[in-house]
Order: sequence, then structure tokens, then C-alpha cells
Amino acid sequence: MPSFDIVSEVEKTEVKNAVDQTNKEVSTRFDFKGSDVRVEQAELKLTVWADNDFQLGQAQDILNGKLTKRGVDIKCLEISEKIEKVSGNKVKRECEVKVGVEIELAKKIVKLIKDSKIKVQASIQGDTVRVTGKDRDNLQEAIAFVKKNVTDFPLQFQNFRD
Repeated sequence: MPSFDIVSEVEKTEVKNAVDQTNKEVSTRFDFKGSDVRVEQAELKLTVWADNDFQLGQAQDILNGKLTKRGVDIKCLEISEKIEKVSGNKVKRECEVKVGVEIELAKKIVKLIKDSKIKVQASIQGDTVRVTGKDRDNLQEAIAFVKKNVTDFPLQFQNFRD
């Protein structure tokens, strides 16, 4: 039976490259001269450090731009609203790169597919949603339907099998 998987993945090397480019740009910019502004990465957790709130916002904008240029969708970035004060007047903000389809979103996708009356079945398998059907046309219709209706989170359609 033909099937495909709905997943949400991010190229970790592209995230690392974007962090490196952000740090390089921050170190060369005149408005950050003499300040301790940087982005640190631990797997998929990013921490933006700065001397004040304004510089923190500027560094976050640079990071977002670099991620976008490297093909990483900003919608998968969960930016903490809380700005933490660190020693002295330094501040930091946590950002997490979300990978995998969360269970609430997976349930929403399965419900959307079932309500659409397309002749396919959707099931949640870990952090992916597997969609199976009798023929390729129904699966392509399901892909188009999900792309149209789920716009708040970046999804990829992989593992298409006949």
C-alpha cells in the first residue's frame, strides 16, 4: 500500500552554520564593539547573550536572518519570552529548535485528514504521522490538503512509497 510520512526536521549543520555566521557578524559590527554579544549552541538549544535588551533583540534578528538564509524555517524556533538577567547588567534568552511533529499537532493533522473525506488513513507513529492510501493520487491530494491547512508549523513530506 502506498504511504508517506509527515515530519518536521531541521538540518543541524545549517543551524550550526547560522550560529557561526551570527557570531562572526556580531564580532565585526561597529555597534557591538566592546560588548559581549554572542550566540551559543548546545545541540538544538540556542542561547543569545548580550549586554542589554536592545543588543539582545539585534542579535536575535541577526540570528533569525542567518537561519532564514540557510533554509531553516523560523517557525520551528521557539523563542523564550523571558529575558533572564545574568551577572551585572548582562541578559540572555533561550531559543529552542523544535524537531518532530508534537502530539497535539499530530492529532490535529489526523483529524483534518479524517474530516476531509480523502480516501487515506493517517496514524501517529512517534513524532511522525504516517498516511497510507490505495493509490498515489489520494496521497498527493492529502499532501496538498495538509500543506494548505497547516501553515503555523514547518512540515516535510518524506518516505513516499508505492
